[in-house]
Amino acid sequence: MKPLSGLRILEFDGLGPVTFAGMVLADLGAEVLRLTRSATAGAPAFTDVGGEVLHRGRAAVPVDLKDTADLARVRELIASADAVIEGFRPGVMERLGLGPDVCAERNPRLVFGRITGWGQSGPMARQVGHDLNYIALSGALSMMGEPDRPPRPPLNVVGDYGGGAMLLVTGVLAALLEAKTTGRGRVVDAAMTDGSALLTSLFHALGARGLWNEARGTNLLDGGAPFYRCYACRDGRFVAVGALEPQFYAALLAGLDIPPDEAPQFDLAGWEGLHARFGEIFARRDRDDWSAHFADTEACVTPVLTLAEAPEHPHNAARGAFVLQGVVQPAPAPRFDDEAASSTPQPDVLPLDDAVTRWR
Repeated sequence: MKPLSGLRILEFDGLGPVTFAGMVLADLGAEVLRLTRSATAGAPAFTDVGGEVLHRGRAAVPVDLKDTADLARVRELIASADAVIEGFRPGVMERLGLGPDVCAERNPRLVFGRITGWGQSGPMARQVGHDLNYIALSGALSMMGEPDRPPRPPLNVVGDYGGGAMLLVTGVLAALLEAKTTGRGRVVDAAMTDGSALLTSLFHALGARGLWNEARGTNLLDGGAPFYRCYACRDGRFVAVGALEPQFYAALLAGLDIPPDEAPQFDLAGWEGLHARFGEIFARRDRDDWSAHFADTEACVTPVLTLAEAPEHPHNAARGAFVLQGVVQPAPAPRFDDEAASSTPQPDVLPLDDAVTRWR
């Protein structure tokens, strides 16, 4: 049995963080019903981003939220749910008659999880935006990319998923624990600007101690250090070098056949020259040759794998880090001591009346 078995979560279908949060909660064992637009509402199920990967583990329940009968049935589901998660703009759920206050009247213990880019309050709360805008405002984006170019978008893992969905899940689970004791739910206001700002906590701490500056590509963890960055290999593929500690750096130098006195680790004035020297050496051999060369050392050198390559790596394969369910996809994580990596149910479509009956 999974940790969240017995919990009922109602997910109002959306893009990005809500979908990912619903997947994580379902992976952890919650029964999640994903309310999607019905054909009469303008779009059939499964036409949005996510498909069988991000929609795994839960049924799609097509609804028309402008239809009074469907809306009444959705309220019945809310009355039986432990939590709701939604990612509409502020005020949308209220206009539908499904705001937190209305839902709490029917179900006082309900946890109401809301995720937006800017949050439920503040002067920008009702403005549009996307992941890139949210992490720009939080300060996170300013640290990413090459020093002589504009900041580089880090995919949407920082705002949508790390600072967004994962903190929504954390807030919902915390509120569910409280509701179990008090019998009263809470509204969880998860904003991607707040969450991505939280993810930068380390760099605020380093900056306060004079150990981080705002010039990209000159710091310890942003590619400025020659021992913490990626290098191109002869075959056009890459290795990642993460030799932060002195003993690991010593192993790196030994593997590259560089005398330690020629490459002091924290001589910042020499970092640019070491970038070029390390780069020239790594370019002499193919990526997998370097991987084998450093495999039994503490140099912290690993291949940069593509999405297609990652499932085939022996470590990932041994742990079952990826599963084949229609398509190859990451397995649920984290795993627990009595649970091996396993498949999750494929998404299906559940009629609204059947969903209401199931939860009565």
